Parts: sequence; structure tokens; C-alpha cells
Amino acid sequence: MKKIIAIGIFIFAIVFTIRFFCGIYIHDEFGERHFFIKHRPTWKWTFYSPLGMSDIKIEELSKENQIEQKYFNEYIKDRGLSL
Repeated sequence: MKKIIAIGIFIFAIVFTIRFFCGIYIHDEFGERHFFIKHRPTWKWTFYSPLGMSDIKIEELSKENQIEQKYFNEYIKDRGLSL
């Protein structure tokens, strides 16, 4: 019984770690999905750019999309993953 509990805790820890330190981003130009490792932990899994490759300014977006764009910039663009 202790062995089953230990295996369960180990699997939970692995899944929890992957969830916090890995993610998927949708390329802002081509729309392809890419797996990446985050530079700091966050619960967010999927990252996308509401701006894409358009000429719209970030101030013209809704509050939700501004937050999403800031996440995309921090985790993807600033790290050189989507140039």
C-alpha cells in the first residue's frame, strides 16, 4: 500500500512540475504550435499573441488581450522563440 501511495505522489509531482515549467505557444505568424520550457513557473499552459503580425498597438486591445499579449511577450518574444 505504501508503494502505491509513493508512486502516486511521484506521478503527481512529475505532472505538477511539467504543468508549471512547460507550455505550448502558437506562433504569431504561422499559427503552428510549439512546445517550450518556461523561464519561471506559471499555471498558464497555452500562450498566443492577440496582436499577431498586425500593426495594431497593444493599447488598442481589450484588457484581457493586453494581459495575454504581455504573457506572450514575456515568455516567448523576449526569450527569442518567436521572432
